[in-house]
Amino acid sequence: MSETTRPAAVHAPEGVAPDRYGVVGHPIAHSRSPFIHARFAAATTQNLIYDRYDIAPERFEADVRALFAAGLRGLNVTVPHKEAAARLADRLTDRAQRAGAVNTLALQADGRLLGDNTDGAGLVADFEFLRVAVCDKRVLILGAGGATRGILAPLLGKNPAALAIANRRLPRATELQQAFADLAPIVACTYEDLPREIAAHGAFDLVIHATSAGIEGKLPAVDASIFARGAYAYDLGYAATDTPFVRWARSVGIEHAAQGLGMLVEQAAESFFLWRGVRPDTTAVRAALREAG
Repeated sequence: MSETTRPAAVHAPEGVAPDRYGVVGHPIAHSRSPFIHARFAAATTQNLIYDRYDIAPERFEADVRALFAAGLRGLNVTVPHKEAAARLADRLTDRAQRAGAVNTLALQADGRLLGDNTDGAGLVADFEFLRVAVCDKRVLILGAGGATRGILAPLLGKNPAALAIANRRLPRATELQQAFADLAPIVACTYEDLPREIAAHGAFDLVIHATSAGIEGKLPAVDASIFARGAYAYDLGYAATDTPFVRWARSVGIEHAAQGLGMLVEQAAESFFLWRGVRPDTTAVRAALREAG
């Protein structure tokens, strides 16, 4: 287990130790979560410290339990640990139970860990901010991992005309198709199957990139035929400049494209509320992120 940076903190009252929180992933050095939570804490006068923890998958359970045993109060969870965090939690919120993935762990008064998933709420809030329509649109999600699990139920709740999940391996997509079948029909396919799906039913109005490939500068094996005329391209990931997916979408003529910084801010606000009982305003933090590049 390694702490990759000095923690972001809000100055505590004299003699009062700050509560400790953080984010865990692998890799994690790119995370803007410390920036975001430090500003939330300052705006709401909360006494806390927030750090990054880079933990390899084989060490996840042992190291996370050690962090909480050492006094951590809460933890955000990002790739590749969201499904492992769901298995680790002692209790799950309804939305985490539905997702089968956890992006927020909170230490309860009885010493047990509560697992929540704020990703879907964060995505929907960012779509509202960006004025991205989901209702009656054809939606494609690229990737069938923990990130997709977290956003499916809220997206289906917005009544898309159709929703498809494409993945490199079909069983992963089929698993999600079956897990969420009670909410709405879902098309499960591989990347290679997409041309047949598009030929039969049309291209997609909203394409969401939900794989971890962007961290390595890679893209799923798809082409521009996935985009309908006037489509919106959205990457759950983020970077200092355009992510590889957003850059590719713009290069093939997609005018409306965004990366997931807004989602990051909004899901962080949900996590902050779970931990502290205070809901921070996200407008100033969005502006601060833009100014910071």
